[in-house]
Amino acid sequence: MSQTKPGLTCIIDDDNLYLKIVSRIIESKDLCKEIVIFKNGKEAIDHFSSIVQQPEAKRVPDVIFLDLNMPVMDGWEFLEEFLKINADVRKRITLYVVSSSIDPRDINRAKSFDTVEDYLVKPLSIDALKKVFSFEDE
Repeated sequence: MSQTKPGLTCIIDDDNLYLKIVSRIIESKDLCKEIVIFKNGKEAIDHFSSIVQQPEAKRVPDVIFLDLNMPVMDGWEFLEEFLKINADVRKRITLYVVSSSIDPRDINRAKSFDTVEDYLVKPLSIDALKKVFSFEDE
């Protein structure tokens, strides 16, 4: 059973260096077809709210990497809002919380959301990214 490469990956994070590094790794390893970046949860929620209203699901990401600590709307607020619109999305989205926090309370809180696949600690390694995209055997 062959795994198809995710079409669209969404990274929601305000750290420019992290964004540059992770984007380069994903692109250089050809882990997905396209990357879209949002600097805070509000930008991402506004985007998702608008695409949920449209019938074509091709702009809905396959994978979301969500930071917790951001300005305007943090990751926790994003998750609360995302829960409200996720039911209207006709496609499975795999969401990973990615944070530098190793606080067990943050990890447990993130994993308590049904929409969260896993909690990953920054910095992400190439192997961790390959595993997310199911290319761990390369």
